[in-house]
Amino acid sequence: MDRRQIIQRHNPELHKWDPLSPFSVGNGEFAFSADITGLQTFPDQYEVPLGTQSNWGWHYTGGRNRFTDQDVEHQMFETHGRLVGYPMKPGSTAEAYHWLRMNPHRLQLGRVSFRFLLESGEVAEAADVALIGQQLDLWSGVLTSAYTIQGVPVHVTTVCHPSIDTIGVRVQSGLIAQGRLQVFVRFPAPDMTNTSWAKAVFPDWENDNRHKTDLREGSCNEALLERTMDEDKYELRWAWSAGTLTRTGAHEFTLLPPSEQVELIEFSITFAPESAQIAPSFEETMAASRLHWETFWLSGAAIDFSGSSDPRAYELERRVVLSQFLCAMHSGGSLPPQETGLMYNSWFGKSHLEMHWWHGAHFPLWGRADILLKSMDWYSRILPVARELAQSQGYEGARWPKMVDFEGKPCPSPVAPGLIWQQPHPMTLAELIYKAQPTRELLERFRDIVYESADFMVSFAHFDDAKQVYDLGPPLIPAQECHSLAGSKNPPYELEYWKYGLEIAVRWAELLQETPNPKWSQVAGRMADPPQAEGVYLAHELCPDTFTARNHDHPSMLGALGILPGTMIDRKVMLNTLLKVKEVWKWGSAWGWDFPMCAMTAARLGEPDLAVDFLLMDAAKNTYLTNGHNYQRVGLSAYLPGNGGLLTAVAMMAAGWEGNTNSNNPGFPQDGSWNVNWVGLKPWL
Repeated sequence: MDRRQIIQRHNPELHKWDPLSPFSVGNGEFAFSADITGLQTFPDQYEVPLGTQSNWGWHYTGGRNRFTDQDVEHQMFETHGRLVGYPMKPGSTAEAYHWLRMNPHRLQLGRVSFRFLLESGEVAEAADVALIGQQLDLWSGVLTSAYTIQGVPVHVTTVCHPSIDTIGVRVQSGLIAQGRLQVFVRFPAPDMTNTSWAKAVFPDWENDNRHKTDLREGSCNEALLERTMDEDKYELRWAWSAGTLTRTGAHEFTLLPPSEQVELIEFSITFAPESAQIAPSFEETMAASRLHWETFWLSGAAIDFSGSSDPRAYELERRVVLSQFLCAMHSGGSLPPQETGLMYNSWFGKSHLEMHWWHGAHFPLWGRADILLKSMDWYSRILPVARELAQSQGYEGARWPKMVDFEGKPCPSPVAPGLIWQQPHPMTLAELIYKAQPTRELLERFRDIVYESADFMVSFAHFDDAKQVYDLGPPLIPAQECHSLAGSKNPPYELEYWKYGLEIAVRWAELLQETPNPKWSQVAGRMADPPQAEGVYLAHELCPDTFTARNHDHPSMLGALGILPGTMIDRKVMLNTLLKVKEVWKWGSAWGWDFPMCAMTAARLGEPDLAVDFLLMDAAKNTYLTNGHNYQRVGLSAYLPGNGGLLTAVAMMAAGWEGNTNSNNPGFPQDGSWNVNWVGLKPWL
């Protein structure tokens, strides 16, 4: 298998402005998104911000302890004879409610741009950029951008260092010798500008008094800039081959071209939370990038769809290749990522833990368990926060919240506090890593995560004396978020997931030769039956109108068989449900991961044609842009759970799943229309 050929035939290219598809370079902890100039020169051409973001760059407006959870009004919900509080509405504490939702927020670290001067001396605009040719080489992580300004060619190479948060840039152009090409860095104010994240994604370029930018060190070819915002700081080290740095604004520094007649400038910019002492050169950065990405592509699994007669095969291969690159860059760091990764802020830059599975479950399946391990250790660090949340609500163990900051602290939300389907995620992710790396050291490393997650689950489940089963909720909100906290009970996916997660805990205790909590097996063996009516599964027990009034958002009942083994599921009923969903669901309201979820259900039901149809359904939210990102809607043009879900589904469809008797591409049609060759994939659960 010629891996390089497979990867490079899907190198994304642009030959005109595309307001939805900026290309990015990054390393899992840091990413830089560029326009067609190779920097962030014309951000107004794009629907969303051109981000420079990291996993360490955060800000608290007004300081770190302005408000706490105790400052927010909690709405009380009847919970089997007692009241439990959830911060669902602003109520009388609107200021604290919104501050906690918005803080801390991920920082836009700075905009790095060209300033082109026309022959008249005026500053060039986007319309002055002509003969565009831009390509991102996936094999090396090198972005090349070629274009002209008033007929003068400009060639730019942009790269990111794999282990240091550094971008390296080489610029070749006659404009340099003419004194008509400058490079500048500008810093925005740090605060969120609206209580709605969708209205606050763009940086605030006003309010200069809300932050400070100081030149701490300066020499003929290097400078250190210090940024201060309330109690938060970070630094930027800029090194260049030729030119002079000068301050051109309160929060702007410009590299002016040298007076001598040169046509090439190289520079590197390093961002760091504290002391930005390292300034690798452009050449060092590019060499490190080439080695890193080549190693990445050679070390994991690979799949090749060439030779397939189905006309959709090439597009699926393109999505698979680009999704691997994007997930490694945006979802492969030390924190569970935000849904837009390191592109720009969604939901104020916070992590959605119910999405961590979608971001990362594919890594072990593609032979890259080490990447998922980076963010799994985060759960160990924030375990005390999860314990505190469970105890505050009268439960045992550790409750994993939904929408969290980098320290694991939950925030108020009209939906997030009521979700429970993220609870078994750390257990499942740990199980996937263990299957890839079956060592006692790994079991011990995540023992507390698995055990305490299970302790909360048995504490949360309620025993129904009349039916002699354990129920889930109310209160809860299913993965299909359009249901109320007080009116939802026993959603099928969550019931199956509770059983599956508790069985992981039992199995881990046995592997560690420890005595499992007897409640784990007790609750797992007596979960309520997934609710159904008229031969199909319902969204939950109290939702008879699932396929009429509630046929929107996620059809999450399908996850009970597909994502999960479905040991409590009637396969005939689930097939009826899948077909009903295909027929009546409002797909415009679905989300990017719903399509691979449906494909996984179809594959496990022995319907490979249907699996491919779902995976490649022609739907707005199943769109994959030129840059590979899963488009959802205006303002949300990057949605990495869709990319990650695609990779999980394809691995399952190719390598099968545990208990499957046919491991030869069981999720793809067997009529000869799909020629699927792969190496290194692991079977699904």
